[in-house]
Amino acid sequence: MEINQYLAILRRWYWLLILGLVIGTLSGYGFAKSQTPVYEASTRVMVSRASMQAASGTGGATDYYYISDQQLIATYIELLKASTIFNSVSETLGYPVSALQIQAQQVGDTRILSISVTDTNPQHAADIANAVVSALMRQNEELEAGRYAASEENLQSQIEQVQSQISSLQSQIDKISNQNLQEQIAQAESEIAKLQENINALQKEITELRKVFTTDAKLQITEKETEIDRITSVLDLYQQAYANLVVLGNSGSGSSSDATSQRLAQVQSTLSLYQQIYINLLQNLENVRFTRLQNTQSMNQIQAADVPEFPIKPQPFNSAMLAGVVGLMLAAGIIFLIEYLDDTMKVPEDVDRILGIPLIGYIAEMQTNGKAEAEIYVSRQPRSPVSEAFRSLRTNLEFAAVDKPLRTILVTGAEAGDGKTTVASNLAAIFAQGGKRVLLLDCDLRRPRVHRFLGIQNRVGLTDLFRDNLSVEAVTHQWADASSKTLSVITTGSLPPNPAELLGSNKMDHILAAIASHVDVVVIDSPPSLVSDAQILAAKVDCVLLVVQPGKTHIGAARATREQLERAGARIVGAVFNRIPRSHGYYYGGYHYYSPYYSQNNQYLSGGDLTVEPAQAAEVEPKTQPRSLLSRVLNRQKRSER
Repeated sequence: MEINQYLAILRRWYWLLILGLVIGTLSGYGFAKSQTPVYEASTRVMVSRASMQAASGTGGATDYYYISDQQLIATYIELLKASTIFNSVSETLGYPVSALQIQAQQVGDTRILSISVTDTNPQHAADIANAVVSALMRQNEELEAGRYAASEENLQSQIEQVQSQISSLQSQIDKISNQNLQEQIAQAESEIAKLQENINALQKEITELRKVFTTDAKLQITEKETEIDRITSVLDLYQQAYANLVVLGNSGSGSSSDATSQRLAQVQSTLSLYQQIYINLLQNLENVRFTRLQNTQSMNQIQAADVPEFPIKPQPFNSAMLAGVVGLMLAAGIIFLIEYLDDTMKVPEDVDRILGIPLIGYIAEMQTNGKAEAEIYVSRQPRSPVSEAFRSLRTNLEFAAVDKPLRTILVTGAEAGDGKTTVASNLAAIFAQGGKRVLLLDCDLRRPRVHRFLGIQNRVGLTDLFRDNLSVEAVTHQWADASSKTLSVITTGSLPPNPAELLGSNKMDHILAAIASHVDVVVIDSPPSLVSDAQILAAKVDCVLLVVQPGKTHIGAARATREQLERAGARIVGAVFNRIPRSHGYYYGGYHYYSPYYSQNNQYLSGGDLTVEPAQAAEVEPKTQPRSLLSRVLNRQKRSER
């Protein structure tokens, strides 16, 4: 399709596009206004690690912590979906909060987390956003504290036990008994066994973690190796204390002063070891707490949520624009579907492109005071644009008969209702107005209509020439119109049961020859090509004029008609566009091809009864000179006819 065809479609369907745009816009605006306003409040939180401040700054360390922070932000986004957060916020604010109200996302390539909350109440939206941040910070502290809670509890328990042993040793320096020594030895053995079990368990966990190549696994391995080092140092001190207690218990129970002094020295040495264990445990406890603080992710609210002033939705104007575009697209889709499914002849270019025959006439729709066009329009409206169109058609037919005059012209159509009878009747009348002797022959022996156009009786006609010995003059009717004195008509007469056989007989050849001998031009109205009558007559006449109605004649039917006529040996002189709608420029644009005269006399296009007397003809003639060559030819012809 060329650009002018797209523009023609646009001119034809612009009302549907506007309707789709208006309906979509109004629907979108009305739907948006009916929705409950929703407000959005936003807050921002910066997430960071304490250990990151102590990073070495090397490329590898920087990449490591960068990846860890990205994973950490993703973790916090998932943590916001936990029910504990919403339960805590609901308890704090006193009204329920849904997970669908909260959205969180990372701001660019930063460590800032943006949290947005939507609610129908603007104050509630701001309160929920701030409460969610507080609940998230508390949840973060609880989760991080839980990672080191077991180690802190274990170290605290060991410190308490060491304190108990130190107190026991201090109270027994003056009085030492074997029973107390055995209890202390048992306690030392128990602590050594516990510490050894912890070391073995940590080593097994390290072995399993080494099989997982993730950043979190590396962090856990480092923490567990540090824990093994702390436990090993305490284990060494316990083993030394255990050895001293065993030596102290084996040194005997004598009462000599040397033995007592020796045992006292052993007790003091053991006490010193327990004091070292106590100091070591305190240091380990402080290291665990420092490690917890060092590896605890910090969260700081850098921007509190403010109460929003305007809702984020609905937005009536945006919704109206979007719905309008959707409505416009739907209307365009409907137009495309209609045009795609429409397989009718639409524009003049279709005749040459599809049928391969010239288009020699453009006849507009003939409406007179709302009545049908069943009349000789060119006789009642001799100065109308439609009459000029038939004169242009007559001229084109005369140009086609320069070498061989056209004595018999068959007017047919591809489908019923294309207006072939209208074209045949008005064409015969316009030939008669040109001073020629014309006979209009109705050969539609199935559904004749010529007698209705002329308002005459159909008692005798063509079929009577076959069965009776009547002459052509006996069945010929003279048309009584003053402007068409040379026009005569032969109707069909009574309808036969076998019209195709009659039209194809030799008798029909003699009848046509007899008719042609009495007149200059014979215009024959035939049935549409749906029946074989048209093909039979096409082989007997000088030329065939094919009638096409834009928007109604289907392409397949028109192409089949042309092929059938060509197989019958007919000479198709051209096609005529009939009943061009005046209200649609998509079809009517072709009506301006042959003369600007029609666009300058718009009063004829209204369809009213505009009979113009010959004396008034000069008043309706265009003052501007037509610019096309064919228009000048037509104007000269009109002046000569006057």
